Amino acid sequence: MIKANDLFKVDKDIDLSLKQEFIKALKDEEFTKLVNKLESNEELLMKYTSRLKDCSYECSNCKGCKGISECKNKVKGYVLTPFVNNKVINFSYVGCDYTKKEEYKDNVVLFDVSKEIKNASLSNIYTNDVNRVDILKKIKSYYTNFFTDKREKGIYLHGSFGTGKTYIVSALLNELAKKDVKSTIVHVPELLRGLKESFSSDYRERFWTLKTTPILLLDDIGAEYLTAWGRDEVLEPLLHYRMNENLPTFFTSNLSLEELEKHFVISNTNIDMINARRIIERIKKLSTPVELVSKNIRE
Repeated sequence: MIKANDLFKVDKDIDLSLKQEFIKALKDEEFTKLVNKLESNEELLMKYTSRLKDCSYECSNCKGCKGISECKNKVKGYVLTPFVNNKVINFSYVGCDYTKKEEYKDNVVLFDVSKEIKNASLSNIYTNDVNRVDILKKIKSYYTNFFTDKREKGIYLHGSFGTGKTYIVSALLNELAKKDVKSTIVHVPELLRGLKESFSSDYRERFWTLKTTPILLLDDIGAEYLTAWGRDEVLEPLLHYRMNENLPTFFTSNLSLEELEKHFVISNTNIDMINARRIIERIKKLSTPVELVSKNIRE
């Protein structure tokens, strides 16, 4: 253990001002705890006194902190931390306990949906409604079987406005994210609008992400302004790829599958109706329909 009274015995080549600064710093309890944990020699520690004081100060800030929003450190949610590497001390920002609890959220990528979805939690889902029993059972079953050979198809969750369809599926994906399962949530109307406006490399990259993401939620499908291009060049190849690769895919919609098929019929030609039917068949292959007609919780 390092004690201030012993420090004048160290190598005389160490600058006296460094010794004095280090001795002064040792009067702080947090600083002393920090340098003792490093288990390094005094000469090396003295050379990094100023930086070690910064680390000690940031550690002190963490005491009694109630969340990232209250963080007083230079980089919110992170603590400047020293690491001894041979005859050098390296410094790195390490996530605090609150940050580590939130890291799973990076496993869920959002395209054109509210960032609040990242806070969706199964524990916060409104359950005092018998109309929600079926979907909650289905969500629980999906999670339970996901890591087994009984993995189920995704869910096509449809029903009335404002019933929390997106929140419920997002809560499931967030729960899986805690197990390091990656997923992507995209708002279909904004997806089609955005892709049509740009055919750059960004378009190709985003489309490839949607095709290959381990789990995909196509949110609010059926609410888009539909064109033959959006249907036949975006949705159909996207669903076709995920179906062939057996990649879990979820949907939320205000339309039943029967209503969605009518939505996909742009004209009454045979080829048009066949193209609409083709998409519906892919959705059925990828997911199980579940209806949610419940109270509008947005009101």
